[in-house]
Amino acid sequence: MSIAGGYHRAVERAAAAGCDCLQLFTQNNLRWENRRVLPEEAEKFQKALEEYAITYPLVHANYLINLASPDRTLWRRSVRALTAEFRRAEMLGIPWVVVHPGAATDGNRAKGVGRVVKALDEAFTALPSNNRVGCLLETTAGQGNTLGSRLEELAEILDRCSASDRLGICLDTCHLFAAGYPLSPREEYSKTIKQIELTFGLKRVQAIHLNDSAASFGSRIDRHAHIGEGKIGLEAFRLLLNDERLRNLPMYIETPKESRDGEDMDVVNLRRLRAVANARRPGGSGKAEAHQAG
Repeated sequence: MSIAGGYHRAVERAAAAGCDCLQLFTQNNLRWENRRVLPEEAEKFQKALEEYAITYPLVHANYLINLASPDRTLWRRSVRALTAEFRRAEMLGIPWVVVHPGAATDGNRAKGVGRVVKALDEAFTALPSNNRVGCLLETTAGQGNTLGSRLEELAEILDRCSASDRLGICLDTCHLFAAGYPLSPREEYSKTIKQIELTFGLKRVQAIHLNDSAASFGSRIDRHAHIGEGKIGLEAFRLLLNDERLRNLPMYIETPKESRDGEDMDVVNLRRLRAVANARRPGGSGKAEAHQAG
């Protein structure tokens, strides 16, 4: 949800779309600016969350951040930017920041993983002791030399980071599918969930991005689509939303921002998800959220 007009406006927009939870960018997601959160802004944000009963707020880190970069200048800038994200999240009372691990543009994935570990350690070390914001590593589609498309890479980062207790995972359905992890039919879905459990454990998963994929299975192309209109299909979302092991996790949509026939597609996507989530929550009030911050 856009933060235009203030962080509290994002909450209002989420409520108007019928969201239960909220993901946002804390500043322009394609600029290196270091926006400060004023105390009065944080207070308005918290009051809005309470007023509209929006839960599980989540920060999505700046897209420019590349913790795996071999370029020392970019890597250092990324560490500073992530540290700033943690500080803004703490000011807003948000417990998690989700970030893409980044790309090892030199082609050396092993060294790229090491740079991600070092970046996370430095970012956490730079924070004051009272800042306990955690970081969620997002699964990726695997375009180019992007890290995080293999579950084992994420597990290695979790294991090697000094502040491992402050790390978690954010699953993205579009990215998993594009990376070659099937989400339907049931037998294939079960294999993927089992692989997640064996690799780093479902307890590490703290959030899920619900997105269909415009690209084919295993394509390694990151292109989100509206729910039920992509290559993943509704059956995968039905299986996921009705999985008792995942029932308490907040879920967020990052589908294309547009209107169709005068109706906001965020609303349409939420309706489609709730229609297949009826067995998960009476009344179909699943924790699916419409996201796109500006």
